[in-house]
Amino acid sequence: QVFSYHCPFLMGPIECLTDVVTPDTDIQITLSIFELASAAGIPCEVDPALVNVLAGSKTDGSSPEEDYKVACLLLVFVAVSLPLLASDPASIYNTEVDGYNNNIHCLAKAIIHVSAALFTVHNKNIETHLKEFLLVRVAGG
Repeated sequence: QVFSYHCPFLMGPIECLTDVVTPDTDIQITLSIFELASAAGIPCEVDPALVNVLAGSKTDGSSPEEDYKVACLLLVFVAVSLPLLASDPASIYNTEVDGYNNNIHCLAKAIIHVSAALFTVHNKNIETHLKEFLLVRVAGG
């Protein structure tokens, strides 16, 4: 906010660039715009730093299809594990810390950001995969 107040001529174009990004925009252009916006302190749908780390951590000898399957299986694992995590005694709200002892309140945001980064690396539709995650979660009970 301070930066926007003191340098509106600089922040305005950056904010306009982030508004122009659509799901159809080339992934490299999107990541470049999001990297610029993140550096300026503007929140982005996809964290470009996380995408770069995940893209750089691909295992040698595995195909992109295998890496994509592992990303999908990770979401299935998280969906199936949610009931177990919710029934954990540490998942009870603690008024002393104004949160949960096991930080379960951060889980939704973590799932969204990691999923967005993973499927950006694989150039897949993030929204479709998160809808599938919800379907797995609902079907799982």
